[in-house]
Amino acid sequence: MKKVVAFILICFNLTLVSGQDLTIKNQKIIQNFIETVKTKNKEKICSLVNYPLTREYPIPEVKNKNELLKRFDEIFDTKLLTLITKSKVQTDWAEMGWRGIMLLDGEVWLNSTGKLIAINYQSQFEKKKKEELITILKSSLHESLRNFKRPVCVLETSKYRIRIDDMGNQKFRYASWKLQAKLNEKPDAIFENGVEELDGNGGNCSYIFKSGDYTYECGIVEMGEDGTPPAYLTITKGAKEILSQNAKIKK
Repeated sequence: MKKVVAFILICFNLTLVSGQDLTIKNQKIIQNFIETVKTKNKEKICSLVNYPLTREYPIPEVKNKNELLKRFDEIFDTKLLTLITKSKVQTDWAEMGWRGIMLLDGEVWLNSTGKLIAINYQSQFEKKKKEELITILKSSLHESLRNFKRPVCVLETSKYRIRIDDMGNQKFRYASWKLQAKLNEKPDAIFENGVEELDGNGGNCSYIFKSGDYTYECGIVEMGEDGTPPAYLTITKGAKEILSQNAKIKK
């Protein structure tokens, strides 16, 4: 639950060009999605989703169709529905290779079969819910970790539990424990002043932390090819890689 600013600009420019080069198949996929949303039939719209549907941490993911039906209005508010239904196939949508088909700057993503695979838009309801959950979350952490602007994620490798927080001013914090430890215990390691590197508009990114000669990289893969792990931890000393582990994103 996640790899460069220049790349975002490239993706944005590709949007302007690729939207005019959609295949006939993908034009039909997009038009079908738009027409389905126009019906306002929640059952039909929910049937087009590829589950689970990730929401911004710490908001829980949507696990299945029944859950989305219950939370439909929390995610698909009037603004998002209008954004989709008023969109133009040829100018507002773009093919982004294996990542899928993107609406505008990545607010909505479809895959090659027409399934909805990501919604990066956030309603006012979800924004408020996120703040409420963050307040609860802070009280459950060790006192050394309660100061942050936004929680990013919690990762688990085969050996470690890692927490990443946004500290504001584009700086991030890394805290880690042995896997058996709990988040309300004092971390074994804390690294400040990490940076985020974005990989396009699909949500993929990596967080880089320095400690002496060591570099810790935590990668998040929101959108990847089949078989790609959802996250990873890589530790290098100088130019030498000393640890590489796949990771799970804990919800």
